[in-house]
Amino acid sequence: MPLRHLTPHDQQLFRQYGRGPTVPVPDLLLHHAVVRHALATPHAVAAEHQGARITYGELDRYAGALAARLVREGVRPGDHVGLFVRRSIPMLVGLLGILKAGAAYVPQDIGLAPPAQLTHVIRTARTRVVLTVAEHAHRVPLPDGHLLLTLDEPLPYAPAPRARVSGDDGAYVLFTSGTTGRPNGVKVTHRNVANLLLTEPGGLGVRPGDRVAQLLNIAFDMAAWEILGCLTRGGTLVIRGKDPAAAARTADVLVATPTVLSGLDPAACPRVRTVAVAGEPCPRPLADRWARQAAFFNCCGPTETTIVNTMSRHEGSAPLLTIGRPTPNNTVYVLDADRRPLPIGEVGEMWAGGACVSAGYLGDDALNAERYAPDPFLGGGRRMFRTRDLGRWTPGGELEHLGRTDDQVKVRGFRVELDSVSSVLEAAAGCTRAVTLRRDARTLVSFVCPADVDPDAARRAVADALPYYCVPEQVLPLALLPETDRGKVDKQALLHMIEERVAVAR
Repeated sequence: MPLRHLTPHDQQLFRQYGRGPTVPVPDLLLHHAVVRHALATPHAVAAEHQGARITYGELDRYAGALAARLVREGVRPGDHVGLFVRRSIPMLVGLLGILKAGAAYVPQDIGLAPPAQLTHVIRTARTRVVLTVAEHAHRVPLPDGHLLLTLDEPLPYAPAPRARVSGDDGAYVLFTSGTTGRPNGVKVTHRNVANLLLTEPGGLGVRPGDRVAQLLNIAFDMAAWEILGCLTRGGTLVIRGKDPAAAARTADVLVATPTVLSGLDPAACPRVRTVAVAGEPCPRPLADRWARQAAFFNCCGPTETTIVNTMSRHEGSAPLLTIGRPTPNNTVYVLDADRRPLPIGEVGEMWAGGACVSAGYLGDDALNAERYAPDPFLGGGRRMFRTRDLGRWTPGGELEHLGRTDDQVKVRGFRVELDSVSSVLEAAAGCTRAVTLRRDARTLVSFVCPADVDPDAARRAVADALPYYCVPEQVLPLALLPETDRGKVDKQALLHMIEERVAVAR
């Protein structure tokens, strides 16, 4: 009995808080959900990009012809097909065509990914066929025996093949950002994705005709939330050009990282009624600002648990900004180092179970064994995933996110949670964003936005709230925090900035 060490009360709350509602999922195959809308409303606009439009009927027809071509080239269910593109309407045709052929798409932003990364993706995912557009074909490092197809090449009409695909087949392979080493390919199934997008709150209330902004890099799993979350529900995808704010201005729904969202002005987005953020901790002032205008969801979950597996609708009056509860058909467990459930209120590592748990890493049995494990709470051969996020249950059954296990650093011999320092700074006068990093074994450095934040007052705020070893040696105000290509704070760039300042000072 894995709960025997808990009091009866905590056993009851473990089951009550840790299990999301059990609900049916209307479609287990994502392309079937899109095709339904194409049949019902073929003239409805599926997507817009820089003045061009495509209807659901056209998208379905072009994707079907592409799927037929892929099948002629030998693509079969279970295969992986590279989708090396920039944000565009052809990107959508390629994505849907791959799914209709029964394969999983492997997305990379061809304008941003370096050749070595593309080579690693092709080799690891075994993408024998790669789709791109003619403009970028020269960027694809295609090995011998592989096929490159350009999406802007006209295809004769052909009926879409009837691929024998199940909900447990792959929908996409996402490569993690690789900030701590080589990117890992994660295989995510149709069942995993449909469970989030075709139930609420993960569906974000998107209805036919709603406009959903497409702001994010296609290689980032939150882009699948924007794209498939829109198309499986009959919305219109507003694909951004160079200016994300232009797409956001006409959208009803935004999905973003806090870093991307902080670059948008709610007053300039009058139509926006729903916002969801994930990917990195959200500053409370940012959440409060958007919650005054829209239904604001603070969410959490790594790629391996299918975009997000916890969501919380935040209200400005709430005492805490939490990541909420498990989404439908999913579970979350707060466990100790021996994988035993902790009492409510105690800090531990979050493990995720249920329909969100992806199929695992490609070609890395050791990493699979380290991060995936049999789920003793659900049983029945189910697996759970080690998120490496720290958290605890509030008395009311909400999850508090307390940083990453790898965000706990030693400073002067003491353990410090970097996100805790940043949270105090974000509550200081005038501060909207903060990031804290360890420079060396004795020194923390914080970066705050905007540029007119008083660094001495911000530093005093930390000194008043936290032990001395948590106080950053420097607080550096910036107009903007640098971003990675996935719309998160670029911590390596910030560390480099510090080293440059130190070198100049010498």
